[in-house]
Amino acid sequence: MKALVMAGGRGNNMAPFSATRPNPMIPVAGQYVIDHIISLLKGAGVNDVNIVVGHKKEKMRGHLSEASPHGVSVHFTDQGKPEGIGKAILKARDRFSPGENILLVYADTMTTNNIFNVAIQSFGLSNEPTAAICLTESGEKYGNVYLDSGTKITKIIEKPGKKEGLGNYVLAGVFVLPFKFFDFLDKAGADMEKALKTVIKSMSLRAAIWDGDWLDMAYPWDILTANKSIMDTWSFAEVHQSVTIAGSALKGPVRISEGVEIMPGAVMEGPAYIGPGSFIGHNVLIRPYTCIGANSVIGHGAELKNCVIFPGAQVGRSCFIGDSVIGEGVSLGAGVMTINHRIDQSPVRVKINKAAMETGRAKLGAFIGDGAVVGALNSIAAGTVIQAGRIIDHNCSVR
Repeated sequence: MKALVMAGGRGNNMAPFSATRPNPMIPVAGQYVIDHIISLLKGAGVNDVNIVVGHKKEKMRGHLSEASPHGVSVHFTDQGKPEGIGKAILKARDRFSPGENILLVYADTMTTNNIFNVAIQSFGLSNEPTAAICLTESGEKYGNVYLDSGTKITKIIEKPGKKEGLGNYVLAGVFVLPFKFFDFLDKAGADMEKALKTVIKSMSLRAAIWDGDWLDMAYPWDILTANKSIMDTWSFAEVHQSVTIAGSALKGPVRISEGVEIMPGAVMEGPAYIGPGSFIGHNVLIRPYTCIGANSVIGHGAELKNCVIFPGAQVGRSCFIGDSVIGEGVSLGAGVMTINHRIDQSPVRVKINKAAMETGRAKLGAFIGDGAVVGALNSIAAGTVIQAGRIIDHNCSVR
């Protein structure tokens, strides 16, 4: 079975990172989201992966190739002008042949275990079109589904809002569909909801119930949630043979990659990840749920806690980075502090696209876009978003 992975959307709510990359090119627990998806697909026996790209497609193309390191065949389809998920799916029709079944995957959702196995196995038992469904606390944001006693989907309401009588389950973004679905989608004017309703009416749509964790990667703080979920599955440390940790302390499942240089006095508490070629200075404290991308530099005496640092970042000496996401190539001067809570301990709000969003988190730091430069001795207020490429002078208070 071939997979069709939808990875072309911009994901505006993922600012500031959406300005410079597609969501599936966000690193989580030591690998990009798209790598995690492809690894799960391979684990489910899928060796032919077709990816629909659009926004910042060169990022994805540059990272993946026809000779994929995952051991699967990867092909790309350019969606062109963004015109919705249905039009993007239709652009990939020529990648498939009549009679084939398609594993359709939305690349902005994350699971730690293999949801694709569940969908494929459910399809194999019934030989009917199948949609993975799951429970979520925010059912009004997703396609609600209604089931009969035989776990067949009888009705779908796409993003119903806060209406009374919402369904218990929502679509999880994984489908096994026949080639004929392209025809249904075409006749429905590329409307995904209408096309799925045609499947229900003319062929039936089986539900594959997913009871594992499931996350829609919609907002920048979801990066921290996904990072923690994956790291919580780690049970042991892995240190590449090229790494020397003499004079430093390691506790718990810390994964240290090839070519990492660690200076004496560093303390690393897992679960945590340090990417290849990175430098960890003297007396650095790395606390749980820290992910440091490849070729990053962490200066003397810095403290990192529950944060995701993209590749090529530089964190100056004596910094504190907590509950934050730091973009690729970001430079933080000495003594930069990310304040990760409000003085009254109330939940932190984050301004995304000029709207203040409730995060529900009592602790949340900063979100700093790719290539930004923050000068020395800055204090960054809880929930601050710093756009990609922005330069902030030394000794300024950022709010």
